Amino acid sequence: MTNSATPLAATRAASAPGSAPVADGVNAHSRTYEIRTYGCQMNVHDSERLAGLLEAAGYVKNDAGDADVVVFNTCAVRENADNRLYGNLGHLRPVKAGHPGMQIAVGGCLAQKDRDTIVSRAPWVDVVFGTHNIGSLPVLLERARIREEAQVEIEESLSVFPSTLPTRRESPYAAWVSVSVGCNNTCTFCIVPALRGKEKDRRPGEILREIEALVAEGVLEITLLGQNVNAYGSEFGDRAAFAKLLRACGEVSGLERVRFTSPHPRDFTDDVIAAMAETGNVMPSLHMPLQSGSDAVLKAMRRSYRQERYLGIISRVREAIPDAAITTDIIVGFPGETDADFEQTLHVVREARFSGAFTFQYSKRPGTPAATMDGQVPKQVVQERYERLVALQEEISWAENRRQLGRTLDVLVAEGEGRKDEARQRMSGRAPDNRLVHFGLGTEAEVPRPGDVVTVDVTYAAPHHLVADGPVRALRRTRAGDAWAARQGRPAGGSGVSLGMPTVGRPAPVAVTSGCSTRS
Repeated sequence: MTNSATPLAATRAASAPGSAPVADGVNAHSRTYEIRTYGCQMNVHDSERLAGLLEAAGYVKNDAGDADVVVFNTCAVRENADNRLYGNLGHLRPVKAGHPGMQIAVGGCLAQKDRDTIVSRAPWVDVVFGTHNIGSLPVLLERARIREEAQVEIEESLSVFPSTLPTRRESPYAAWVSVSVGCNNTCTFCIVPALRGKEKDRRPGEILREIEALVAEGVLEITLLGQNVNAYGSEFGDRAAFAKLLRACGEVSGLERVRFTSPHPRDFTDDVIAAMAETGNVMPSLHMPLQSGSDAVLKAMRRSYRQERYLGIISRVREAIPDAAITTDIIVGFPGETDADFEQTLHVVREARFSGAFTFQYSKRPGTPAATMDGQVPKQVVQERYERLVALQEEISWAENRRQLGRTLDVLVAEGEGRKDEARQRMSGRAPDNRLVHFGLGTEAEVPRPGDVVTVDVTYAAPHHLVADGPVRALRRTRAGDAWAARQGRPAGGSGVSLGMPTVGRPAPVAVTSGCSTRS
């Protein structure tokens, strides 16, 4: 463990002229916080834990831009991740100068990687903590305040499983549930295993107890989360553990939707496909990272599967679950990728017919084997290939969405999913296959609440969403909608919802960078 302190008195004087030390008697109970999250779903989940820890310590959430404590939960996957962090820290420097007592904390993967570098480059930072000790944040903030020196604490292995920590969940109707942390893979483009550590699995009973507690609070949908979610069970020697967990979720009364992200093709077995097909509340959606369609590139990436195996998985999923929507991750321009290799990626995209794809131009990441490989592809070549891939996937996504025209869908109403909803008198939500659906409100007396379920007919298809502008066929009030209403301070049975809706909601798909912790 690294546990160091850097005097802040001099650096505060240098970096924040005119600022005063924190007054005696200031405590967490009069202080506010803001958390800025970058990267993958695991970071989003960790931020909910950080918020819970701070609120348990008496802090109050404040996203207005003038919080007393600003926490950066960072990602280290992309090449420019550190530039983005230091740019944001630089913008906060004058803000802190005019805000006596303000504190800045940096955590997450970049903090785990850079450690003391952060304080040396940005001496106005008060706390640096890693991926393995997020539970230490309130104590480190208080220690930095009292001692007036930066606190840097990085642990090399997990001290407390994050799911045992307090949480402040953004959504009352959908929740992340972590089944494992860490990753045992050695992909040459990915730095995450070095920062998150080896895979650590929770026991099934502990996971199910958390799910049952969430359902009791009104949650209808859970997403099982792990860096390599279908490798779950490897730590306690049960290769069938993930399929068993999916089936056990099907026995939880009141749990209507189960999703998971992200699996790895190497570990994706037929028992998982059977569990998906045979468990009523496991949704017909699957995120299956491809990364490349070329066997040669997959070998260089150390991906331990090849094109034939990947397409075989897709075929078996479609056979068992015909309506499944399958998404993926693809990296363009990995070192050594030739035109022929790239054509193999396009071939897989045409064959798999993904409903959507997170596509990335390869980005060097110091500390990964790929960063020093021969055959780095020129930027202009990568850009041209990337544009061709995006154009092909857009064409396929649109065609796949047009196949939904006329279908009747049950949509779990969300908040914050449609930026133009208010102007267009619409609300938005997710179909069972996770497609985004914008639906018209019409003249119905009752307006759905986030967490309620509406039945609608699809009338229009775009590449990235569906529209249902006809009348809502049915509205089902749910406990999740009641929980949402309670958060707003409204009666559970209230019929109105302001269309100036907040911009937080269900755990939405995060366009994370390739190689990130939940994109296997």
